[in-house]
Amino acid sequence: MKSRKEVKDQQHPAAQEQDEEIAAIDLTDPELADAALKIQAGFRGAKARKDKMKKEEAELNQKLVTLNTEAEDLDIDLSDPELNKAATKIQATFRGHKQRASDH
Repeated sequence: MKSRKEVKDQQHPAAQEQDEEIAAIDLTDPELADAALKIQAGFRGAKARKDKMKKEEAELNQKLVTLNTEAEDLDIDLSDPELNKAATKIQATFRGHKQRASDH
């Protein structure tokens, strides 16, 4: 079994240079601390947005389950093409109304 020193001695020169650069980083440098904070904030923000999206998706899925349950209770055939056409018409009408309202 080789020791760490023997393995390090056999490293590629670029890897040795990178190790030296890492060792030369001043961890007390305020600019480095600011950069680290920005990176951390970016990751936290991305995680928060992802968590929010997952929560909204779960809520939407729950609403769909509720709607399907209610539709079954009312004996509505959700695969009926006429129902699909009616829903599309309602959606288009609402979108038009919403667009006209935002134009004023």
